[in-house]
Amino acid sequence: MLQSTKEYLKNQMNINSKVLELGLKVEESIKERVKAIEEIREFNQYKVLNVFQQARVSDMHFQWNTGYGYNDAGRDKIEEVYAKLFKTEDAIVRPIIVNGTHALTLCLTGILRPGDELISATGKPYDTLEEVIGIRGENKGSLAEYGITYNQVDFKEDGNVNLEKLSKVITKKTKMVCIQRSTGYDWRKALTVNDIKEVVDTVKAINKDIVCMVDNCYGEFLETMEPTEVGVDIMAGSLIKNPGGGLVLTGGYIVGKKELIELISYKLTSPGIGKECGLTFGLTRSMFQGLFIAPHIVSEAIKGAIFCAKLFETLEYEVSPTSEEKRSDIIQAIKLGNEESVIAFCEGIQAAAPVDSFVTPVPWDMSGYDAPVIMAAGAFVQGSSIELSADAPIKEPYIVYYQGGLTYDHAKFGALKGLQAMYDKDCVEL
Repeated sequence: MLQSTKEYLKNQMNINSKVLELGLKVEESIKERVKAIEEIREFNQYKVLNVFQQARVSDMHFQWNTGYGYNDAGRDKIEEVYAKLFKTEDAIVRPIIVNGTHALTLCLTGILRPGDELISATGKPYDTLEEVIGIRGENKGSLAEYGITYNQVDFKEDGNVNLEKLSKVITKKTKMVCIQRSTGYDWRKALTVNDIKEVVDTVKAINKDIVCMVDNCYGEFLETMEPTEVGVDIMAGSLIKNPGGGLVLTGGYIVGKKELIELISYKLTSPGIGKECGLTFGLTRSMFQGLFIAPHIVSEAIKGAIFCAKLFETLEYEVSPTSEEKRSDIIQAIKLGNEESVIAFCEGIQAAAPVDSFVTPVPWDMSGYDAPVIMAAGAFVQGSSIELSADAPIKEPYIVYYQGGLTYDHAKFGALKGLQAMYDKDCVEL
């Protein structure tokens, strides 16, 4: 780091000498880990480029039409690109999918029927899916209301999927097994593509017709392969996370087998219409461009997460994953131990933002969650998880979840600023 940069961070950005010196030592210690991330980024960048070229993407695909959206060449092309990239038969990529939970809900409601059973192979699903399934809330419009039953297999003590138990709970009613790749608000490792393959192989050995679905949110481009390359039937994610590259304003994607995509498309619009209608509202350009730069943007976020992990490891906090562990999502969990530290860290992340840095985040009762949640983000796209942010449910053991960063420098600064805020409020000694 240039001496002028050090002085600027100290004098203009309010990072004191202790925090700054610790950050410099941490950065030096993670150089080899950063190199490994760069190698994955390079592979994925060429993979995306090759798919764009194979699909013959042209500037005509940045145009859009009106009304029903019939014959939208850009919409059809971006879906072709996603299908090719994820090595699937078909895809839905739409701005009218409002978030990752919506994309997953379309998969569940499009495929499952009354009398079917859904099994989660990865324990309790992400909070916002609990009401969709019907294991929390009033069950209005839930799977439970439509007579779809649910079971789950919790992780083993070592954090791995309990394949033995999974094989025992599958019944003749089991129609779908769901796999959540990312940690969500759990203290566990994210599943690697190989972990997911083991789940799929276990399920298919019992009944090849059971649909294996993956929630791929936060996981795209972390490895050189994606879950749909190891037997997953259907997969969904959000465009304001990894694959949007920080450019896409809204939307979600679903990729998988053609027959399943067709069923899901009937929930997206209506039976008989499916994928044929639906405007892209001029967003195809950002969808293409965001996907093109996504491998680079994701690598920047991962490097920031590794820096953050090492920074807090050095101060003897528990972190998940550790700075040395293989990563399969962009989320960095830090067990801070008390409410004051969580709030201070999030205040630091907010103060590090390019947008709304002057705002103070506070915990609030957010729809879909069972405890007050504090969310810190000053993003160009509201709720964009690939941009620097941090959030935490205000409950024991007081874990904060840090993620994103369009550039490594910004992600690093966010971690330093979070630590600085904790230091300023006497939550940590340096």
